[in-house]
Amino acid sequence: MKDYIVRATAGNNQIRAFAATTKDVVEKARQAHNTSPVATAALGRLLTGGAMMGSMMKNDTDMLTIQIKCDGPIKGLTVTADRHGNVKGYVENPNVMLPPNKQGKLDVAGALDLGVLSVIKDMGLKEPYVGQTILQTSEIAEDLTYYFATSEQVPSSVGLGVLMEKDNTVKQAGGFIVQVMPFVEEAVLSKLEENIKKISSVTAMLDKGYTPENILEEVLAGLDVEFTDTVSTQFYCNCTKERVEKAIISIGKKDIQEMINDGKEIEVNCHFCDTNYTFSVEELKEMLKRSR
Repeated sequence: MKDYIVRATAGNNQIRAFAATTKDVVEKARQAHNTSPVATAALGRLLTGGAMMGSMMKNDTDMLTIQIKCDGPIKGLTVTADRHGNVKGYVENPNVMLPPNKQGKLDVAGALDLGVLSVIKDMGLKEPYVGQTILQTSEIAEDLTYYFATSEQVPSSVGLGVLMEKDNTVKQAGGFIVQVMPFVEEAVLSKLEENIKKISSVTAMLDKGYTPENILEEVLAGLDVEFTDTVSTQFYCNCTKERVEKAIISIGKKDIQEMINDGKEIEVNCHFCDTNYTFSVEELKEMLKRSR
């Protein structure tokens, strides 16, 4: 099954919902960054949440960035997504290793510990929109739920999960976001809350082979769910040698000249996909001519 996001409404348009399967997205990120199991789980949850939140954006050029800065050994995570299901991300410390938590699960909360979640929406305006909240549980799904309620005033429920194989590759990954509209009726809200209390974890549902549609059918049981569309989602980094070259040119003549004076080729690494770009002294001299 290829990765995709499904969008739906329920309760006579009083609820909007998103669900995603992101196994390939998370596995590609794991391979790119050689992440430990707990780092894979943390990054996978944020990539899944980011992909769904990116799909909520209105315009083709809108960009969403979710950043977590934290005190735990993982140090921080960054994910960027657009409305077309393209998502990329990295963790500050991909090698973090921790014993399992009390439930015997990967200790994502321990890897993050205390911190701040920032959501940055670049919608082509003078200034991007920035919403910030303190991490509540550091499990990521609950932190995004809290962000929606406090920063966007949208009561939401977020579920995210990453399931690992014994060889530390990704077995399953996915999640859901369910949001209620301001005019939601009490009966609809009660039914939704009752459903959410009853559902098993996202990882348990994925492990049973649930599709994103199945997940929403369970979360929105009895609320006349209507699927509106699907969007494929993929781990995609838009870095190229040309883009990196432009970034080097933008740092100015003085710094480029210093690199040339060193007499060695330089290597620039993309944080998001871990690709290395090498530039020779000759290439740097060409850049110097084009810089201001």
